[in-house]
Amino acid sequence: MPAASHVLDRVLVLEMVRVTENAAVAASRLIGRGNEKAADAAAVEAMREALNQLDFDGTVVIGEGERDEAPMLFIGEKVGKAAGSGPRIDIALDPLEGTTITAKAGPNALAVLAIAEEGGLLNAPDVYMDKIAVGPGYPDGIIDLKKSASDNVRAVAAAKGVEPDEIIVCVLDRPRHEALIAELRALGCGIMLIPDGDVAGVIATTNPDTGIDLYMGSGGAPEGVLAAAALRCVGGQMQGKLLFRNEDERARARRWGIEDLDRIYSLTDMAKGDCIFAATGVTDGSMLKGVKRRKDGVITTESVVMRASSGTIRRVSGEHRAHRHR
Repeated sequence: MPAASHVLDRVLVLEMVRVTENAAVAASRLIGRGNEKAADAAAVEAMREALNQLDFDGTVVIGEGERDEAPMLFIGEKVGKAAGSGPRIDIALDPLEGTTITAKAGPNALAVLAIAEEGGLLNAPDVYMDKIAVGPGYPDGIIDLKKSASDNVRAVAAAKGVEPDEIIVCVLDRPRHEALIAELRALGCGIMLIPDGDVAGVIATTNPDTGIDLYMGSGGAPEGVLAAAALRCVGGQMQGKLLFRNEDERARARRWGIEDLDRIYSLTDMAKGDCIFAATGVTDGSMLKGVKRRKDGVITTESVVMRASSGTIRRVSGEHRAHRHR
């Protein structure tokens, strides 16, 4: 376990929950309304507002895009009300992980945030990342992106003491995963295809109740760093490799200071030292219940917050009365 950070004060653990709650409640008003952009914009604005009430000197290292692409919470944006004087913190965020899910009222939409000391989170460009993740309790090095999907499944099955066809793999339901799905089907694996939300998909490998053993496939690199921060807190293993579709994306990575474009990143390459991960459910999912509005006007939320140095996981149920008349 990493040493506790003097910068990440214990008070910040619950402050992070307030931030994700704020974003989730704002996004929840647009569940099932068919407007992805409006739902995302509401979550972004609410998260930024909450971050700017905190006493730290924060820098967004993973956000809504580059400065010219995003109106707020762009990469490099300073947040917090103690710029230059407060603790210096790097922030990875996804105010609405699962915009399409929210627009369609599907499961597993989340408001997500991870923080670490300055330099603790991989400054990943907004490109695809090939990912593989497994939950805690396996020997180190059990998964390897250099190996085939079949070899990774066989290794996990052997360590678990079961046949490969008893392994359940979570994969994003995308046309680009056709070959991966075919390979896993040939092994007889169970495959949970998810429509969106690969942060929740990776974290699902750590929860025995989901039945998911492995996460495989490509998704956003920023989401990979967020998921890595969560795995640092609860245990598990993960690897990621950036994928580039064209020269523009390679150039973007080089601007980010990434020189080895073929590097395979380990869990601690993506999130090192002490870190805090927080998430609030927007819609009901495997990890968290979604935002609910009761008849009496009270809004209820369910969140989880974790810290790497202590390994503590807190589940927080909130009842929000201040939002009653909004």
